[in-house]
Amino acid sequence: MTQSHAPMLALAIPTWNGGRVLQEVLAAVERQPDAHRLERVAIDSGSGDDTVATLRRHGFCVTAIDQKDFDHGATRDALVERCRADIVVLLTQDAIPADEHWLAALASSYADERVGAAYCKQVPRPDCNPFLARRLREWTAGKDQPVVQEPATQGEFDALQPMQRLQRCAYDNVAGSVRRTAWRAAGGFGRRPFGEDVAFGKRLVLGGWRIVFQAKSAVVHSHNRPAKEEGRRIYCDHQNLRDLFDLRLLPTWDSYRDGVAWGEREYSRIVDELLLPPAEAEVLRAWARAYAHDSALGMFLGAAWPENSRGPHAAFFAEIDRRMHRGI
Repeated sequence: MTQSHAPMLALAIPTWNGGRVLQEVLAAVERQPDAHRLERVAIDSGSGDDTVATLRRHGFCVTAIDQKDFDHGATRDALVERCRADIVVLLTQDAIPADEHWLAALASSYADERVGAAYCKQVPRPDCNPFLARRLREWTAGKDQPVVQEPATQGEFDALQPMQRLQRCAYDNVAGSVRRTAWRAAGGFGRRPFGEDVAFGKRLVLGGWRIVFQAKSAVVHSHNRPAKEEGRRIYCDHQNLRDLFDLRLLPTWDSYRDGVAWGEREYSRIVDELLLPPAEAEVLRAWARAYAHDSALGMFLGAAWPENSRGPHAAFFAEIDRRMHRGI
């Protein structure tokens, strides 16, 4: 097919039992002015509901895989590989475009040929746990102003502080996009069970590409998880952040204990300020106490994995690691 007949943009979605929320996502996609020009590709991991039929009604070419073969990085690589358009929009099945400007605003980032990837603002759902909503707003993808993350040489990158390295490479494919030529040059996302987007962002930046956080393009996306589940995800996240950026927010047992104490005080204050009915406040306060412990433990143990995996109790920590990653 000649370039003149190539689709303008591709939309790629990994799915598994998307249900009603997927229908909301696709309805919002259809409201985009150029939706009819989208190439549409999906990989479904063995849904037992009507997800595949829903995708096909909306014009998607669907590939089915076994659920055990799903991998956050490798499955997204397979999606991008199946697309012909050079700009591929990556969306999860529960990230709902916030308005009819979502697609055009995201695509506008690629007017600059040095941009290899761009990602969207994420707006928490109305019923989002206030602590998780706050955490989302503090992450780059929750900001109100656009950010252009410039490339860096290895020497420049190494001279940055760990948090600066993370900020330079931040990228989120819950609702993002990639230029296929940049994706190919960076070696794709690669097989990675968690954090494939930030790892990819690092390779892009070191490969000479810009990453854009496009605040004018937004999706509605959040999850209300139990505190223990959030702690597991924080463990996996901080294991990655140590590996990629040498970032350790709670590097010692003392800092872990201080982190728990700070969380208990700060989160209790936040609950008080919400002025909730007593019964509702007590439920949230109990969640917050558990979150103070589980989040701090996740940060501490995740970042300490290199030492724990080689230490005298390596087998014990390997079992913890296996449990932390299960189902993530």
